[in-house]
Amino acid sequence: MSGSPAPPPPAEGTEEVRGLLARLLAAERFAVLATQREGQPYANLVAFAASEDLSTLFFVTPRATRKVENLRRDPRVALLVADSRNRAADIAAAAAATGIGEARELAGAARAEALARFLARHPALEEFARAPTCAAFAVRIRRYLLVRRFQEVTEVFLDP
Repeated sequence: MSGSPAPPPPAEGTEEVRGLLARLLAAERFAVLATQREGQPYANLVAFAASEDLSTLFFVTPRATRKVENLRRDPRVALLVADSRNRAADIAAAAAATGIGEARELAGAARAEALARFLARHPALEEFARAPTCAAFAVRIRRYLLVRRFQEVTEVFLDP
């Protein structure tokens, strides 16, 4: 017995939780992408955009990077989006969501659609995103872990 209180039971997508998740993903422009290779975690900051239904997160990155090499070996990823501002009040007020899913590189019409969504959110990155050396990725999210008030964890499962 550890003496810590049991975490609250997972809420499987209540309107309030999904609304908070949607607001968080709309407000924040960057996420931490976690990949791994041979059991060693690797994290990068990426600009992202979300699909309207929150089921897919999109990012663009140069192909000649460690993260792309890691994704080709193992497409399983986590993306952390947080609204913390490094203030003491964040303990009570900040929220963070970790999206867990699989990434795949996009091509053709799917790439064009993803780039349009990404560039609507990040117009200053147009030259970067359209460079032939960059890849567009879609991460199909299976579930989100939403943390509020420092310790309150809610799991949101998305339809497969």
